[in-house]
Amino acid sequence: MDIDLQPGRYVVAVSGGVDSVVLLHMLTKQPDLRLTVAHYDHGIRDDSVEDRRLVQELARVYDLPFIYHAGNLGSGTSEAVARQARYEFLHQVRTASGAGAVITAHHQDDLLETVILNLLRGTSRRGLSSLKSTDVVKRPLLHISKKELLRYAQREGLRWREDSTNADDRYLRNYVRHNVMPRFAITDREALLQVVRRAAELNEAIEQQMVNYLHVQPAHTALDRYSFVMLPHVVAREVMAEWLLQNTGVELSRTMLERLVMAAKTGRIGTRVDVDGQYWLEICRTILALKPRER
Repeated sequence: MDIDLQPGRYVVAVSGGVDSVVLLHMLTKQPDLRLTVAHYDHGIRDDSVEDRRLVQELARVYDLPFIYHAGNLGSGTSEAVARQARYEFLHQVRTASGAGAVITAHHQDDLLETVILNLLRGTSRRGLSSLKSTDVVKRPLLHISKKELLRYAQREGLRWREDSTNADDRYLRNYVRHNVMPRFAITDREALLQVVRRAAELNEAIEQQMVNYLHVQPAHTALDRYSFVMLPHVVAREVMAEWLLQNTGVELSRTMLERLVMAAKTGRIGTRVDVDGQYWLEICRTILALKPRER
């Protein structure tokens, strides 16, 4: 199994599960990688301290720096809250260690599960290619299945810990993993992967067009209203989403985007529309202006 990473300094996220244990083992065999092992203890399970001890021992065996944080989030914590806390910690470690990126152990099964979850939730186009590598989060195992990772771990005699919450079908991802994914034949799996690959290509092309469009606007926080009004509605919604994401860092709901697009196209001059409690979209005669709300 091959992984593709440029030489450099990285933070590798290791939970103690088989996926991240395999990832760490593979990375230690790659030349010119300077690794820091980072472990986030969510504090959701009573025995999670054993995960930390295992990861700490692995870091010692590989002679790598080890950093961990105990989050103490509690057993009722949602997946979204746990994920946000984990990534905040990982990026803090990335900044403190001078690393270029965080490496995570997301694999092909995670990719397919995420697509199915997003479809169930009514995804936008981004939901079909949301799990990918970025400049600051590298996911080099996305082409490798869970079965391949397990075979690798067994062949190499690796030790890992099973997270007991992975068996709890009250979590939607676990339900998909245990009740939907096993129903996929090999051909079904490959067909969905082809959809994901094609969606990624189309999304890249769409995003490049949006970059080009936004590049010729009057200002970073202003859109030419006439050109925006002339856009097809679905395109206008995508442009609005990207423009607001770039300027506020917030991904708005489809309902909110619809409201803002309609206001931008039909609102009276001087109208102000709340964006997210921190910004206004101001409708001017020739431009659409994004302005911070007065404190």
